[in-house]
Amino acid sequence: MSLKEKLVSSFMAFEDTVDVHSSVHDIRTEAIKTFEAEGFPSKRQEDWKYTSLNSILKQDYSVFPKHENDLEFKDVKKYFIHDIDAYKIIFIDGKYASHLSQTTHDGLDVCLMSAALTKPKYKVIIDNYFNKIAKKDGLSSLNTAFSMEGAYINIPKNKVVEKPIQIIHFSTGNEAAVMLQPRNLIVVNENSHVQIIERHQSLTDNPVLTNSVTEIFANKRAIVDYYKIQNDRQSASLIDNTFINQKQESLAKVHTFSFGGKLIRNNLEFYQNGERIDSTMKGITIIGDKQHVDHNTLVHHIEPNCESHQDYKGIFDDSSTGVFNGKVVVEKLAQKTNAFQANNNILVSDKASINTKPQLEIFADDVKCSHGCTIGQLDESAMFYLRSRGIPEKEARALLMFAFSNNVLDSVKIPEIKNRITKIIANKLGVNIGFDL
Repeated sequence: MSLKEKLVSSFMAFEDTVDVHSSVHDIRTEAIKTFEAEGFPSKRQEDWKYTSLNSILKQDYSVFPKHENDLEFKDVKKYFIHDIDAYKIIFIDGKYASHLSQTTHDGLDVCLMSAALTKPKYKVIIDNYFNKIAKKDGLSSLNTAFSMEGAYINIPKNKVVEKPIQIIHFSTGNEAAVMLQPRNLIVVNENSHVQIIERHQSLTDNPVLTNSVTEIFANKRAIVDYYKIQNDRQSASLIDNTFINQKQESLAKVHTFSFGGKLIRNNLEFYQNGERIDSTMKGITIIGDKQHVDHNTLVHHIEPNCESHQDYKGIFDDSSTGVFNGKVVVEKLAQKTNAFQANNNILVSDKASINTKPQLEIFADDVKCSHGCTIGQLDESAMFYLRSRGIPEKEARALLMFAFSNNVLDSVKIPEIKNRITKIIANKLGVNIGFDL
């Protein structure tokens, strides 16, 4: 039985565990029909031309993982960012772990998607926001069909959340192979500000496939600062689907740091529904061995006087492969748009490769739009300069790579995250650099 067949047949068992009379039931039913019709994407599709899922779909994944053992804090302590005081929403094999979590009732509505999808008090929110901007393709629909657990965050009007919120999904490896499908819904209301840190982490080398969907709504003058740290084991694969809807004068930033994992596909889409909106997406990818990281982005400019900024850096070693497919769409009414897109890459090894395709679709005539990509190697003259001043070759190469990615790090607003990313980069480059960036 193929994984697709297993998932479709498992949907009936899943229905036995949920309320079939709720409005969400109809959404789930339509979603499983979409997945049954479309299945998993293949390289025949233009957006998946350079990324094949065949190698990770061959595993016999457990769709409903068992929950036999609870992790203790000491088992996962190193994956938290301890330098900052933060709220924590922790999941183990797809289930909420209250003993590791730390939430609040300080004017915030933070709970589980399982509660938001089932309790009457959340019906209006679910009706207005759930599955409204998520793509109706095969993968997102598959997640929608099995949507149950994940983080639900609703920030009320005029609220600046004092502490970042950490969302961490742990996979214990208690089973030979497991598939997880977390669903997050984040609503940030007028004049509010929140910072969120997200991580998916497997604890053994047993294969894990995560198909995640996150819907983010930034209402008028809201500020959303989102950080994705992807540094999993090389037996884990992640398909991350994030959709952001912005209203007038809102600001949304997503930083994606991709270092670990066997295969990572990041689908990140922004929809600007209002004037004077600012959308920013930046990323650093540093991989080696046979790792594969694919960034697929979209910014849809719908109304005038808005901006978007994309800046992705990639460093590829060994036989690793990268993909960047970035699209900016400017509608006819979106005059005075300012859109910037850049993808710069360094190939450390002759066997490494990157496929990059920046795209602009402009239907307005009064805009400032630019895009570009570069693929090359380290600057030999800069290497010579550093070596001539007594810096060993390994450290010199690391310094140049830090400098290459530094403008992305400079835009990180949480110093503790910047320090954590700096340490991960130094570890990936195999050096110990005695300063913080």
